[in-house]
Formats: sequence, structure tokens, C-alpha cells
Amino acid sequence: MSFARSGPLSGAVRVPGDKSISHRALMLSALAVGESRIDGLLEGEDVLATAAAMRAMGATVERDADGRWTVFGVGVGGLLQPESALDMGNSGTSTRLLMGLVASHPISATFTGDASLSRRPMNRVIEPLSLMGADVTASPGGRLPLMLRGLCPAVPIAYRLPVASAQVKSAVLLAGLNTPGITRVIEPVPTRDHSERMLKGFGADLTVELENGERHIRIRGEAELKPQRITVPGDPSSAAFPVVAALVVPGSAVTVENVGINPTRAGLYEVLRMMGAEIAFANPREVGGEPVADITACFSTLSGIDVPPELAPSMIDDFPVLFVAAAFAQGRTVMRGLEELRVKESDRIATMAEGLRAIGAQVEELSDGLIIDGTGGDPLPGGATIASRLDHRIAMSMAVAGLNCHQPVQVDDMSPVATSFPGFTSLIEQLQ
Repeated sequence: MSFARSGPLSGAVRVPGDKSISHRALMLSALAVGESRIDGLLEGEDVLATAAAMRAMGATVERDADGRWTVFGVGVGGLLQPESALDMGNSGTSTRLLMGLVASHPISATFTGDASLSRRPMNRVIEPLSLMGADVTASPGGRLPLMLRGLCPAVPIAYRLPVASAQVKSAVLLAGLNTPGITRVIEPVPTRDHSERMLKGFGADLTVELENGERHIRIRGEAELKPQRITVPGDPSSAAFPVVAALVVPGSAVTVENVGINPTRAGLYEVLRMMGAEIAFANPREVGGEPVADITACFSTLSGIDVPPELAPSMIDDFPVLFVAAAFAQGRTVMRGLEELRVKESDRIATMAEGLRAIGAQVEELSDGLIIDGTGGDPLPGGATIASRLDHRIAMSMAVAGLNCHQPVQVDDMSPVATSFPGFTSLIEQLQ
């Protein structure tokens, strides 16, 4: 698809439900005893892969005609042996969190995925789950396809996260749900806390304490989860695309309604404000235990900054579109401490550097980030075809860049966008 300048962006829009919360809502509803209802679930391919996996392991997961989802859970410890391999598509979150669930159940599951997911390493999850007793046979490099044989009862562990990863933390906590005793995760650097919030909401015995500057999360196993009614807020990482588009396209003013602003996910908005972005949060409220607001962004003269590395965990998925904002800022933006981006759906550092250079941006690639010298708000030349590498966030970020280029920017394949943001292109057309 081709993306081109067409004047200011304006209007009020909503983005799909939060992907992280949607995954967890399905999984915990499937482990509760009784009927849970979920409104606002993201109906992207990644979340649908989680729904299919929970059905394969015994839960009843249905979509009603009005868009509400109903889940009849099997109870903690009640997951059934799936009859065939669990196809995770492109979803790393589904894979790593479901590995945690299976690890403490007396079942085996084979996990498969598409070409992109099959390149992503799973060792960071395999290590703690193996300590709990799970037996994992993976493809070379700790990759998919892999088979995981759970152990019941599993062994409770105290695990210090070697990398800041909400997926690894969540996998261990989910394994701890069906493990006798106390399973503990020590988190030196805070990551998104949706799992902790939702586990508490479902009735798990979970505590979080600060000790010597580190978060100590404890969960008591053999839990009985109670069914819930959940409303999923808009995904802040999806909202980032129309927000940044408004900031860099002259004359724009865009409101994105009902967006989750959980502090462990809101780092991008903090950084954009440091750069001089005109961003306002209105109508703050709480929905399903998560803070929510309406976000308005207006075209702004951005200035390059050194992005604080400690903010990276709270915005790790949002760096591709921040790279775009930096390309239109005044002066130099330095972004480091982003090694995690090398092992996402694509190598997001290399892929974004390649794409931005192709449309005329000045980019220096580092081992752990990028240095970008911006245009000061002037359009970039554009006129290139971008290889998205099967990565939804690369595709959407380069689409946003195309909205302020002299020549249209073509993205080779927009189909991966369906994993997280079905309707992205129609939303951009609506704002235009």
C-alpha cells in the first residue's frame, strides 16, 4: 500500500483493545470456574490465536453477535491435552504466556508459529519453566516449533529476571498458579504490570513489595480464580500511530478516545512531551482496574533529545514510531539500551534504520539503538518501497512517515498489521 501527504489530520477515533490485556483476559477467564465476559477484546490475529489455544485445551470461548466474548473456564489445573499442535501465528506473547500455563499442568503441547515467530528465541522462558520442572524440546537456538511437557505438581521457584521482560515474568506467574506453595519473581527493572493487576482481579493470592529498589512479586499456587466481567481499554501502542501522525503532519489535531494509560506502558507519551509534543490527557478514569483517558495530540515542533534508557521497558513496542517522530524533530535524538528490539518480530533497529534511510532520513545505527538527525519538521523525500519484514509495527510506522514525505511511501506488505490493528489503514483514511 502507498501512503502520501494529503493535508492536516483531524478527528476523534478509537483504536482496538489493548493486546496485552486481551491475551491475559482470555487466559485467566479460561482458568476461572464459571462464565466470564469480555468487552472490547482486540480481535486481531495474535489474540485470536490465544482464543484458539484455550479452546484446544478445554475452555469454551465464544464471540457473541454484539462483539462481547464469553468464556466458560475449566479451573486452574483443569487444562486438557490439546489434540494437535497449538499454532501461535505471529504472537510471541501467546507463545510465552501459554508455555507458562502448560508448564504446571500434566499435559504436553507442541507450539508452532509462522516464519517470523519461528525466528524468535524462547530460551528466556524455557529457562525458568525448566527450573519449575517442565520438560522442553525446542528447535535449534531455543526456537519454534517446540514441545513442552508440563509437571504437576510443579516446583515453586524464586526467579530473578535477567532481562526486563513482562512476558517472562507473566509466564512464571501463570505457571505458579497451579504450583503448590509460593512462586516468586524478582524484577530489578519494572515492566508492564497487566498480569499482576488482572491476577488480583480474578482472585489470585498475589502480593507486590518493593525491596531494595526491586519489585518482589509473590503468587500462592493452587489458586481458585473467580469469573469476571472485563472491559479492555484501547491499546496505547496502537494509539501511538495516530498520535505521532498528528504531531508530525502540519496543522493536525487528533483525539484518540478510551486509551489505556497504565504508567508501565506510557513511556512514549512522556518522551514525546520531553521533545515538546503538545499532548493532553482528558477525562481520566479507571476501567477494569486500568487507568484510561482520551488523548489529544496536535502538530508540534519537536526537538531532539537523549531518550532516558530507563524508560525503555515502558515503551519497548513504541520505539519504531518514536524513530519516525525523531526523523522530523529539530536536531539529534539518541536512543540507546534497546537490545530487546533486535529479537522482536523483526530486528526493529536494523529494519527501521533501513526504512528511514530509504526515504531520506539521517540515521546512524548502534548496537543497541539509533541516532537520528531530524528535519526540523520539513517533509522527507520519500519515494521508496519499504520492506516491512512481516513486522506489523514496522509497516505502521513507515506508513506514518509517508504522511509527511514529498513522494509517496510504499509498504511492501500491510497484511501483518492484522495481528494487532485491524482497520489501521481505514483509520488513517478517516483522519485524512
